[in-house]
Amino acid sequence: MHAYDKAYDTPIYVGQRVVVVGGGNVAMDAVRTAKRLGAEATIVYRRSEKELPARVEEVHHAKEEGIRFRMLTNPTEVLGDEKGWVTGLRCVEMELGEPDESGRRSPVVKEGSEFEIACDVVIMALGTSPNPLLAATTAGLETSRRGCITADEHGATTRKGVFAGGDAVTGAATVILAMGAGRTAARAIDAYIKSR
Repeated sequence: MHAYDKAYDTPIYVGQRVVVVGGGNVAMDAVRTAKRLGAEATIVYRRSEKELPARVEEVHHAKEEGIRFRMLTNPTEVLGDEKGWVTGLRCVEMELGEPDESGRRSPVVKEGSEFEIACDVVIMALGTSPNPLLAATTAGLETSRRGCITADEHGATTRKGVFAGGDAVTGAATVILAMGAGRTAARAIDAYIKSR
């Protein structure tokens, strides 16, 4: 969509100060892309660097590119102006509590640690489950208990004429599987349209 061209009229807003919330590989991709588009780019993650789910080399490369890391930080509110534009992110500092049965230490809020990070774009790169807005706004679209869209082997969902595939159906998987599901659904969509 020509987001790289400053003279092109595009609906994509390229922020000057971008905060990406999350610590996985998608978060690293998003923050590094923001940096390459000229933004001051920051990762906010509620655990320590040791618990980052991103691959070690992804974190290493992000640091090499100058990405800022705010570890043990959890957002509580996205701040905006009267026109609805993002102006910042309200956060709290975290500390790791006692380990649970699995040995993982859960983050706990530090009392009185609230602060704000000035930014004009916030990207939420959390979790690998489908956006619940899809099912909530589409009548007749059933989902599994994990929130994944219910579809048959051809990608047909429980709503007539609606097809789905990839992570929205299977949960987190590979790009190759998503591409295959897309091709399968495309054939089913073509057959559906031709039959009408």
